[in-house]
Amino acid sequence: MSLNRLVPMQPVKSLSVSVAFYEKLGFRVESRNDEWGWSMLSCGNCQIMLDQSINLHPDIPRISVLYLYPDDLVDFRRCAQENGLCLPEIGDTFYGMAEFRIEDPDGNRLWIGQVREQ
Repeated sequence: MSLNRLVPMQPVKSLSVSVAFYEKLGFRVESRNDEWGWSMLSCGNCQIMLDQSINLHPDIPRISVLYLYPDDLVDFRRCAQENGLCLPEIGDTFYGMAEFRIEDPDGNRLWIGQVREQ
């Protein structure tokens, strides 16, 4: 048995607000159904689903983390800032990554990083 792909589905309070946030990160809408409160977005080879119906407890903090690996971390951060996001500086981790960490409008955690050149 094997899997062909994995697509995370993030719970959101407002589909419109969340889609706008992810678009600022460079994602584009592949499919959207406002009646369902659902959308599929992509950026390069990566996909994510956003869904209002699975947000059963909207006030509970999120405990999962999506780790995004852009080709060029500095350029990715610059583009997201130019699109209107306020982002922290890139830092070095003890595990050899350059990264910054943010939350989407619903508290879903995003860590965005790239292996540091040695």
